[in-house]
Amino acid sequence: MTAARIGTWGAIAGSAAVVIAPLGYRIGVAPLGLAFALLALGFLTLVVGALLLLVAALRRRVPPGAERLAYGALAAAVIVSLFPLAALVSGGGAPPIHDITTDTENPPQFVAAVALNTPGRTDYDGEAIAEQQRAAYPDIQPVTLPVDTDVAFERALAAVEAMGWEVLETDATAGRIEATDRTFWFGFADDVVIRIRDAGGGASRVDARSQSRVGGGDLGANANRVRHFLATLLD
Repeated sequence: MTAARIGTWGAIAGSAAVVIAPLGYRIGVAPLGLAFALLALGFLTLVVGALLLLVAALRRRVPPGAERLAYGALAAAVIVSLFPLAALVSGGGAPPIHDITTDTENPPQFVAAVALNTPGRTDYDGEAIAEQQRAAYPDIQPVTLPVDTDVAFERALAAVEAMGWEVLETDATAGRIEATDRTFWFGFADDVVIRIRDAGGGASRVDARSQSRVGGGDLGANANRVRHFLATLLD
């Protein structure tokens, strides 16, 4: 079998694996470990196949009549590889933490989301992760709104709904909103809690906390989620 044919089928099989791995996890037919292993193997196969195809194309070794399939496989490999590459580039420098909050000293507490997580998962690990967060994401800070807590609560709830999150529970008296968001690729469920408190002088302080239900690191997903929420709130 020629290198072009090996590259073609490698690019096709690798691309399929990279697409199927997260889909299999999302629909519940593949456990996370298997999905990650399939993703890694698929990506490696995709890269090798694409390189073989590229070399064959540059050396004009693609067999006559196989050009359309070969170049289609190469294009698919390039497009599919953009998803894992984008995730690695955007979150490659993120610390290995999965719990981000605007208040590392007294973080908002989950209530409704506790039952949806493994025991102890929603507990905040304190300075062990707070120090890493402050070093990596110094911009993650609470927001003060020049309105009373009732108005701030409604604005925060409107921002949550605008983000497309699933609202788990709202408690206007306690100034707490809980919701769940899902990541684009694997569909990981990440929980969010918003806290609204009186800041005095007719103003309100809004804190947010976002935490992944699985995994040790999040490639910056929770920090980005908190940033987007705060930006939506202030928009």
